[in-house]
Amino acid sequence: MKRIFAILFLVFSLFSCSGNEEEKPKQSKVLIWSDEFDYTGLPDDTKWDYEYGFVRNKEDQFYMKERLENSEVKDGNLIITSRKERFKNPWYKEGSPDWQRNREYVEYTSASVITRGKFSVKYGRIEVRAKLPGGKGTWPAIWMLGDNISEVNWPRCGEIDIMEYLARNSDQIYGTCHYGDKDGKHRSDGKHISVDPKPTKDFHIYAINWYPDKIDFFYDNRKYFTFRTDQANVGNNNAFHKPFYLLMNLALGGWGGEIDNSVMPQEYFIDYVRIYRLEE
Repeated sequence: MKRIFAILFLVFSLFSCSGNEEEKPKQSKVLIWSDEFDYTGLPDDTKWDYEYGFVRNKEDQFYMKERLENSEVKDGNLIITSRKERFKNPWYKEGSPDWQRNREYVEYTSASVITRGKFSVKYGRIEVRAKLPGGKGTWPAIWMLGDNISEVNWPRCGEIDIMEYLARNSDQIYGTCHYGDKDGKHRSDGKHISVDPKPTKDFHIYAINWYPDKIDFFYDNRKYFTFRTDQANVGNNNAFHKPFYLLMNLALGGWGGEIDNSVMPQEYFIDYVRIYRLEE
């Protein structure tokens, strides 16, 4: 008799647990923006714009716009290519204290494609499938900046680095959030993980799930870091409660380290970009 009651209790417990799981709200995602790169030529100008010139961090590349040699869609991928090539810096001004103007020559070109003015998003899943370059000195990234950067400047606008990769640290992927404190000073929180095989060998998925209270970072759908957005509270303001736009670029030098000219050109392949609204 005790055995029968035990079996009945076990069956009832299993049904009860199953029922509880079914009652839990399951999160779904709704695609709201994407580029599958299923065309040829330059990136779709209804979705993408470009950064141009020497932009940040005293990096060595000069970003080019609307130039197939640096950003071309073919064979189902967006290919961002960095090249060793030399020409006069169009911004050059002899004696200028500005690093962007005192370089007489451009020594490297690359591309940075952005959605600024085309599309921005607040909360959701941002997902990119990509294969990274491995040449020494390369620094590919998938990241986001606050739409209000021209009003409040960096870092108060906020920054979400979905993926950064330094070829000199060949097995590490970085995910980071940057923001400004109440005095406008730069603060950041993030994590890097070691991955195998190296992300230069094949395509991998880089993603975040962005909620009002946290941002989860994923590599091939494996969560490796969570950023709590309340770290960025400044009074009633929080950079991570406002819309951001997307950037994908291939930098050279700077944090990427010394460049190996013998491996140029370097190619950064992006299979797709998909942005979802997350729903409970």
